[in-house]
Amino acid sequence: MFSNREVTLSAIAKDPRKTPSDALVVGVAVGPDGPVLLESPLSPRSAEAIASTLRSLGVTGAADQLHRLPGLPELGTDVIALAGVGKIDDGAAPSAEQLRRAAGSAVRQLAGSDTVVLALPAPTAEELGAVAEGAALGAYAYTEHKTATQDGPKSNVRRAVVYSPAAGTTAADDALARAAVVGSAVNVTRTLVNMPPSQLYPETFAEAARELAKGLPVKVTVWDEKRLAKEGFGGILAVGQGSARPPRLVKVEYAPAKSARRVHFVGKGITFDTGGISIKPSAQMDQMKSDMAGAATVLTALLAAARLGLGVSVTAWLCMAENMPSGTAQRPADVITVRGGKTVEVLNTDAEGRLVMADGLSAASDEEPDVLVDVATLTGAALIALGTRTAGVMGDDAVTRPLLDAAAAAGEPAWPMPLPEELRAGLDSPTADIANIGDRPGGMLTAAIFLHEFVGARADGSAVPWAHVDIAGPAFNTGSAYGHTPKQGTGATVRTLVAYLEALAGEADA
Repeated sequence: MFSNREVTLSAIAKDPRKTPSDALVVGVAVGPDGPVLLESPLSPRSAEAIASTLRSLGVTGAADQLHRLPGLPELGTDVIALAGVGKIDDGAAPSAEQLRRAAGSAVRQLAGSDTVVLALPAPTAEELGAVAEGAALGAYAYTEHKTATQDGPKSNVRRAVVYSPAAGTTAADDALARAAVVGSAVNVTRTLVNMPPSQLYPETFAEAARELAKGLPVKVTVWDEKRLAKEGFGGILAVGQGSARPPRLVKVEYAPAKSARRVHFVGKGITFDTGGISIKPSAQMDQMKSDMAGAATVLTALLAAARLGLGVSVTAWLCMAENMPSGTAQRPADVITVRGGKTVEVLNTDAEGRLVMADGLSAASDEEPDVLVDVATLTGAALIALGTRTAGVMGDDAVTRPLLDAAAAAGEPAWPMPLPEELRAGLDSPTADIANIGDRPGGMLTAAIFLHEFVGARADGSAVPWAHVDIAGPAFNTGSAYGHTPKQGTGATVRTLVAYLEALAGEADA
């Protein structure tokens, strides 16, 4: 199921001739006065010769630009690849995300090569890690259903070697190991999102969670439809009742011996979303295989935390259903009872993600975590507000602030959004405790307000600290590949959640 070959990451500190390669990647930036060749293992004479021809070659240094030149004997490579890192100020160094993106873009575009040496400016272990992470993210392609032909997709880069003076240090080794773990987590998320819905449905998604957790200090518990009914998970059951493939709830737990914080994640896992009786237009409905990206994201972020041995307890709730129209599907005007007893009038069956999430949030709240974060491809309104690359972050300030800090550190665009009190009235129902849709304006915000209704309180009456992350835009790339991001499944927000957990673990260690 997860046969995508992962790139092998390593680092060298000197003499790239000892590491023969198919391509050596050198950075070019957009400087104040034109393209600037960045520091590399090129000899001064070779660097000067290449720098003097950048303009005539059409090299600008723009992000995602890659120009190939013949290799040089002094470098032991077949090709010198000039990779754009984007705009930098005079004398400044590229940011971590610029290094990530340049490395990922180069490795992605050099598919078919066996070994690539990345000689981007990486004097520290942190910068070395950014380059390695970008390489791991760039060396991805979903080709499971492509037949082998001469003109078929090229194989991913097998080996990425980072050229850095920090190579060989303990910090550099740690950075390489982290890059491999994070890159793998993102790429597994991409594969789950890319899988056809005929192959990934609630039962097989639950099996995949078990498979991925093998060998890790992680416990996996699966609720089938009978247990869901017995324990009152009415939201998940209602959404899944129209499908021949019954729903599932999966609870994944990582609980290290020493842990000062307990974090719960809830992920939306709609393995395919037709809209149900409120059926979607057929155009672009194929993209709705990605409606389970939230569940995949929280799963792989937790597994990455376990692989990294982070000192924070993490529980992920994966709320899985397939939303299909049929004679058994829920109808507009139905009233359902979600876990915890609250009733919901279903005015639109295409607002189904919030129904499964309501069950997950209720169950997670009962365990009184220190922090509760949900992740979902929840609303089309998120794309209208924030575009296709930026996640919306809403909720309690004490949770959203560190999440946004983690997103910035990971290089993933995210933006804080409000939860206006006046929008709650739009969810009033004459029939039930709450309706599943409100007024059209501010739809992303109203959806989050709905979710907040199912976040519980602790025994002392205080609210469980909560945040909601809407990844409807960045989870699935319908355009061209860019940087380290491929077409279709992107793995967006996995890196943010891992950075967030690392920060919490770091606070505990301080």
